[in-house]
Amino acid sequence: MVIGIVLVTLVLFIIVDLTIRYLLKRYRDAKLHEERKKALDIGLKLQIADEATTLKRVKVDNPKAKIIAVDDEEIILDSFRKILVLAGYSVDTVEKGPEALMLVKKNDYDFVFTDLKMPDMDGVEVTKAVKHLRPDIDVVMITGYATIETAVDVMKFGAMDYVQKPFTEDELVDFVNKLLIKRMDRIEKSVKPSVHLITPSIAESASKHDFNVPVGVFISEDHTWSSFEPNGLVRIGIDDFVQKIIGTIDDMVLPEIGKKVKKGETLFTLIQGDRKANFLSPISGVVRYQNANLADNINLISIKPYEHGWLCYLEATNLGEDIKSLRIGADAVTWYKNEIDRYINMINTFSSKPDEQESIHRTNQEFTLMSDKVWKEFTKTFLHA
Repeated sequence: MVIGIVLVTLVLFIIVDLTIRYLLKRYRDAKLHEERKKALDIGLKLQIADEATTLKRVKVDNPKAKIIAVDDEEIILDSFRKILVLAGYSVDTVEKGPEALMLVKKNDYDFVFTDLKMPDMDGVEVTKAVKHLRPDIDVVMITGYATIETAVDVMKFGAMDYVQKPFTEDELVDFVNKLLIKRMDRIEKSVKPSVHLITPSIAESASKHDFNVPVGVFISEDHTWSSFEPNGLVRIGIDDFVQKIIGTIDDMVLPEIGKKVKKGETLFTLIQGDRKANFLSPISGVVRYQNANLADNINLISIKPYEHGWLCYLEATNLGEDIKSLRIGADAVTWYKNEIDRYINMINTFSSKPDEQESIHRTNQEFTLMSDKVWKEFTKTFLHA
């Protein structure tokens, strides 16, 4: 009876808690929507003659992005402001290309939306000028049915994409949200990866562009790591650099317990699809343990590579000599930076060949499979040094 009462009470508590959370979210969303509507009403009354006679500006707090739209049709600009401001974007609109360029020189925008067909200065000229003045700003063409082919051609001048009018509210919001993801993704890719020496007071970075090197962990030139335990055994896994570049691991082949292995021989194999990557042993020894937890959750290799993602334990047989070729601390960080440069050069080499344009792409914040050619070159260059 008591257990039943406790269970009923617990269920009621969960239901009430979920209901309160839902209502609070609805309240916050409604409040944010009203704030944006208010900003829109105020913005529609602003015309700043000293910057541009046709300028109408609507700012929102913490905007997703800053947009300027130029179109000689006021009704199109009205739609842009209403739809995108309510979706969380700050929006400037003007009716003339030269006014847009004047504002681009003075303000930091993420996107310029420009109509293709305009008097005095058309979308092609706006695109060329914006990419010349501010190559960091993404230009998007606004086009009608009859000018889609021309809009596509304009992309060779630097336009990111085009949106076709007329458009619905949902279509425009979905389109701009996707553009923002694409822009953020490109910006993140353009930032050179960094290396962090992890100490007890500094947490590991989960970013795909940050590589972690824990204090006290030895790194081999074949990108495996070794951690020496008080009982004399050596814990071994793959380092942060390799697991973040390779991405998803589907399966593995671990060494049998009791197997004797020499430094430089294959110790374990990781599998991605129908491809394999063999990892060499950083030391000589005898296999004593396998990480049984990986059988149920192989993602531990990428979630916590130096803590839960180890693959096996070796009992070292020639540690005094083997340890000389391993790197630790600041030495490992310096070496990592050189490895990053080598990797970037390798990718650039492939990308420079028209028939072999290979690179790493990302979808939903995860690395997808690299091409077979890049995989082969990467494993040969970095895993079998």
